Amino acid sequence: MSKTYHLTTPLSDEDVSMLNSGDIVYLNGTIYTARDAAHKRLVDLLDAGKELPFDVKGAVIYFVGPTPPKPGDPIGSAGPTTSYRMDSYSPRLIAEGLKGMIGKGKRNKDVTDACQKHKAVYFGATGGAGALLGKQIKSAEVIAYEELGPEAVRKLEVVDFPVTVINDTYGEDLYKIGRSQYEVK
Repeated sequence: MSKTYHLTTPLSDEDVSMLNSGDIVYLNGTIYTARDAAHKRLVDLLDAGKELPFDVKGAVIYFVGPTPPKPGDPIGSAGPTTSYRMDSYSPRLIAEGLKGMIGKGKRNKDVTDACQKHKAVYFGATGGAGALLGKQIKSAEVIAYEELGPEAVRKLEVVDFPVTVINDTYGEDLYKIGRSQYEVK
């Protein structure tokens, strides 16, 4: 039976440890955007011993390339992108203290193992609902890699941003759980 939580970032080990695959979470506070090009640059910075453009400890990264905003809006449509493109980078960021990722689609074993080892979760956001998700974003500011356009790193302030726990800190996977409920035995 899934539960519903309202959490404010940055997230702690205790926050993510209480979550189980299938739980609904409404996120509040600051989250960051980054896709594959930005992830590569972030990991390159870590490999070079340099500082990241934001504090990754307790952070949540949303895999999104938002559309330009309409006049008066902080952001345009902000639907999740497919997460597997970040799989080669996510374990490194998780080891540095990243507590949450938001995207769509399944993650590989390295990512789910890192979630268990370092207490992090992978959230799913509803694909195709980018315009609705964008309404939960109250401010958006490019903080790194502006030249990447929609894929630049942004600092977002969100209110009741709806996500579902896909991979929890216990190794559970909502995609496998859901499929097993409907498979013919």
